[in-house]
Parts: sequence; structure tokens; C-alpha cells
Amino acid sequence: MSLSPERLQRFARHIVLPEVGGAGQVGLAEAHVVLVGCGGIGSPALQYLAAAGIGRLTLIDDDTVDVSNLQRQTIYTPSDIGKPKAEAAAEWVRRFDLGLEVLPTVTRLGGDNAAEILSGASVVLDGCDNFATRLLVSDSCVKLGIPLTSGAVGRFQGQVANFAGHLPEQPCYRCFVGDAFDAQDCDTCAADGVLGAMVGMVGTFAAMHAMRVLLEGKAALGVPQYGTLHLIDGMAPSLRPLRIAKDPGCRACGTAASVQADLPS
Repeated sequence: MSLSPERLQRFARHIVLPEVGGAGQVGLAEAHVVLVGCGGIGSPALQYLAAAGIGRLTLIDDDTVDVSNLQRQTIYTPSDIGKPKAEAAAEWVRRFDLGLEVLPTVTRLGGDNAAEILSGASVVLDGCDNFATRLLVSDSCVKLGIPLTSGAVGRFQGQVANFAGHLPEQPCYRCFVGDAFDAQDCDTCAADGVLGAMVGMVGTFAAMHAMRVLLEGKAALGVPQYGTLHLIDGMAPSLRPLRIAKDPGCRACGTAASVQADLPS
């Protein structure tokens, strides 16, 4: 794949970075990112994924735009209120860059559709707002062999990490949180509150972390840091890395899961 003169000019500031370069920019143009959740984290993440020239974007969200979203979900305007978020987000992408392919998917991920929707992604970026979906996405990525970028916010605490549980020595998201959160029982920003700039910080960090995955083997920035959880304290502020160990007993990526997969049907 080669970049047209117009695309070369558009991404010139990327290309002159030795850590990205022309090969890296081509890699981004050839990539397919599936974004789970077009809300507080997904909104800023999408802006910078599109700005980076990610060639294909699949946007998954079953919610509609509400006036209370506008405080932090910066791709939406009052005219979008009532529209499906995935479709409004796709419209934003088309206005921003006609050179990108974008597919809105107005649905909720479940065990019956996750594999079909996520299949073929270069990386999945999960910015959804509940543990049940996060664990479903993680388990599906392990089965499909797809790297996962996870971003989460709770009040002034943020978390961003890349996971590759399908690789022998790498943990998955379930290794981090365990099996206790598969139910739909998490806290919500409607109850706890959320600062717009905080989700913006986490969303843009997640976008850059996804780019690290996409550039692996193509450019110096491509160091995915799989299994390293970056804890962001918005009050301090501070950033602290924490290494997540692979859980041999993890039912998604551990030894037990491998043995189960090898059993005859």
C-alpha cells in the first residue's frame, strides 16, 4: 500500500517522526480498529484514532445521545441528541476524513454476536461502561487471537492497558479482574459523577496505546507493553505502571482453559 500525495501531506507530522515514519503510517492506514463504546472514553479515542489515519473503524454502541453526554463526549452536539451514538460517531468520522472506512454497529455485544463483530480486527479498543461487557470482549479477543486495549475511568481514577491473553506468556483482562464481575452490577458515572477532561485523558491515552499495538514490527513506537496496567490519578496527578501476571487458572487464557479447549468433544 502506498499513500497518495494528499495523504502524505495530511500525515506529514507523523511521518517525520522517526518512531512512526512512512512505514508506520502505512501500517495505521491498513489497520482495522473495533471500538467498543462510543461514550466518554470512546469519543476522544475515536477522534485521535481517526486523526491518526486508522484506515478502517468499526463502532459499537447500542445507546443514544443524551444531553448529559455533551459534557464529556466531545464528538456530539445538541443536534445529535436522540440519535444512536454509533451512527452519530460514524457521521463525525465521515465529516472529518473521507479517506477512512467507518462502520457503525448499533447493537449490544453478547455471546451470540461478539465473535462475528470483533473478528478481523487488528486491535479492539474497549471503552464500555460495565464489567460484563468488558469480560465478554476480553474473552472473545482471547479466542479470536486479537490484542485488546482497555480503558476505564472511575471518578478521578483511570486505567489503560494492552492485553494479549492469546499469547502464551501474556495475561488477559480476566486475569486482572477475575470472575466476580460478569454480572451487570458496576457503578455508573450518572451516580458517581465524572469529569470530562478525565475521560478525555484516558481516551487519548488508550488511542495512543492502541497505536503501539498497530505499529508493532513496523515502527519504534510499536512496543505494546502487554500486561502493564497504567494507573492514572487525576487528583494528584500521577501515572503509575503495574504489571499484571498471567493467571494459570484463568478460565479464558490460563492452563485450565487450554486443557478444556483440547478435550475431545
